[in-house]
Parts: sequence; structure tokens; C-alpha cells
Amino acid sequence: MSYAIFENGGKQYKAVPGATVDIDRLSIEEGVSIEFDQVLLFSNDGDVQVGAPTVDGVKVKGTVEEHFKAKKIIVFKYIPSKRYRRTQGHRQKYTRVRIDEIG
Repeated sequence: MSYAIFENGGKQYKAVPGATVDIDRLSIEEGVSIEFDQVLLFSNDGDVQVGAPTVDGVKVKGTVEEHFKAKKIIVFKYIPSKRYRRTQGHRQKYTRVRIDEIG
């Protein structure tokens, strides 16, 4: 089984061919292919290559499937003796990418 660890937007993700990865929102249309070249680690059937800082010649190729928002979270700040209450909601925006190939 081959897999790769790549970086996008300051975060690291594990890519396996045929799987999907949810990454922070990209400004790319749905159905368009995308290429990630910041590959930090590449493993191909036990043969592991670790980059310093990236692995040369290895890219992760995928296709943008959809853009979506995560479930809403509630941020509630509360100080009991000061009558301080603040409620705020947040929904993170994501892009779902299907990994086509690594190499």
C-alpha cells in the first residue's frame, strides 16, 4: 500500500490513492484536478522516503469533488461574577479532494 503525507495551508494530511481528504477551502472549481507538490513523506510498500524538507519528484494528484461547510460549533464565553456572557457560532469551510494518484 502506498501513501504520502503532504502539506497544504500549514496543515499535514495523509493521502491514499482512491480515498478522499477534507482540506481547508480552496478557490478551485469542482471537478478540476489539483496537484500538491509539498510531499513530506512517501511510502511505497515499505520503502519510505522522508523529505528534507520535501521529497523531490513526488506529487499528489487529486480531483476536487465538492465544497462544504462543517457542522456548526458554539463558542460560549462566561464569567459568572461579572455577568459576562458571549455566544458566537462558527462553521469551518472545507474542500473534499479525491486522491487519484501519488508519484
